[in-house]
Amino acid sequence: MTKILTIGDTASITRVFTDEDVRLYADLSGDHNPVHLDEEFAAASQFGQRIVHGMLVGSLFSTLLGEHLPGHGAIYMSQELKFKAPVYLNTEVIASVEITAMRDGKPIVTLKTTCVDTSGKLLVTGEAVMYVPWLQA
Repeated sequence: MTKILTIGDTASITRVFTDEDVRLYADLSGDHNPVHLDEEFAAASQFGQRIVHGMLVGSLFSTLLGEHLPGHGAIYMSQELKFKAPVYLNTEVIASVEITAMRDGKPIVTLKTTCVDTSGKLLVTGEAVMYVPWLQA
């Protein structure tokens, strides 16, 4: 696969995480923290209601990077995530990636990663570094 990549290229996806998504992730990951699963416990927390696992939200970046930009064949080298605000169940979120740097002479791409809600509130921010073997250096 060969695709031309340039600084400033972007991709985004929209997702709503449901109760079923959170419960499936809890079982797959083994993270059964009651702030994600128990209405009563979460209501008494600083969040006031159940929240989506941060790493489940972070998985949207894996989807974007592996499927869209850079795309198939790209491999994670690193991902930094900063959780700025909780993601509540049944809330529409938009995850985006943007190429911010391309290493000279090597097929390595750096991307800004962000997730916001529909009002534009920043939920997650970070940076990903990807090895892109098919990239034309």
